[in-house]
Amino acid sequence: MKILVANLGSTSFKYRLYDMQLEQQLARGGVERIGADQSRCFVQIGSRRQELTASVPDHAVAVRQCLDQLTDPASGCLSDASEVSAIGFKAVHGGRYSGVQRVTPDVLAAMEAMNPVAPAHNPMYIRAMRLLSDKLPEIPLVAAFETGFHATVSEALRHYAVPYEWAEEYQIKRWGFHGASHRYIANRTADLLQREDLRVVSCHLGGSSSLCAIRGRQSVATSMGMSPQSGLPHNNRVGDFDVFALPVLIQATGKSLDELLKDLAERSGLLGISGVSSDIRDVLEAADAGDRRAGLALDVFHAEIRRHLGGLLVELGGLDVLVFTGGIGENGVRTREAVCAGLGDLGIVLDAEVNATASGEMPVHAGASRTQIWVMPTNEEWIVACQSRDLLMAEAM
Repeated sequence: MKILVANLGSTSFKYRLYDMQLEQQLARGGVERIGADQSRCFVQIGSRRQELTASVPDHAVAVRQCLDQLTDPASGCLSDASEVSAIGFKAVHGGRYSGVQRVTPDVLAAMEAMNPVAPAHNPMYIRAMRLLSDKLPEIPLVAAFETGFHATVSEALRHYAVPYEWAEEYQIKRWGFHGASHRYIANRTADLLQREDLRVVSCHLGGSSSLCAIRGRQSVATSMGMSPQSGLPHNNRVGDFDVFALPVLIQATGKSLDELLKDLAERSGLLGISGVSSDIRDVLEAADAGDRRAGLALDVFHAEIRRHLGGLLVELGGLDVLVFTGGIGENGVRTREAVCAGLGDLGIVLDAEVNATASGEMPVHAGASRTQIWVMPTNEEWIVACQSRDLLMAEAM
């Protein structure tokens, strides 16, 4: 069984192709600048990499272009596109649908109802799924929703203190996201340390960030709520925010609610505070050059990680492993330092020297640390491939 896992951007399509019987990646590639006069298409099979330019007007054509590359008689790894058993998507928010689902009109309608809370993600996935359903009907589509991993979170930590019927009728709950990443970390730490009872906090830090408390491979609590705009500050999204500030802003700025929501979703986070960039590397550079607002943006980001870490540590009743993953988690030497600073009394002690040169999957805790601290690259695509395989196998039984 071979599964193609799709990662969509508004003008991009990236993929990984897995052989699920051999449990290995066969190829990776994608298309950039979809809709432009000339799009860049690339594929890497083993050590061989090929690139070409072509006219790719939409995501369905992008998938077809990739399948053509993968089935090329001279350089491909598939004899025919029919070898692809399914295309799996790391879908974000399905509202009343969670877990792993075949993409159907009803699933797409449920995703569409969640567009207001996932405006940067759901609309483009819905468009692409509809295109692919229409133009490539022979390949099943599978949505692996990020919310699914957090189904094990207790009701006490899922409910907001709002009228109860809002949760029942309108899905107003703390759903949580980055499920594929946190699931990978849960499984990897348990397998690596050969323990099923581990208390883990997974810090997925990147353009979008969240923390997740894990016990025995299951999500116990997470920092994100109803929408991917919540929790920690993100690159350009707000994080936690008091909704009662909105009437003040509407009156003071003359902006509409939609305009302010757009500001919170696109002009906030690291970008909003620093005024420099949404990329933490640019913010770090500006802070080092003496930019006060850039320094403040970093301080707010790190303080919010520590605030949520403290709450999750209490929920778990202690901590065995602290994991940093995602682009910032894996590469952010100073972020790891800032998060772990002064936590020795809680048993969390970073080895500064090891942390400074950490690369790939490795521990970075000091010998005196009661908690193991790891840098661990995540693999969301592999999780989606496994979930897609399991759904197809269950349907075949």
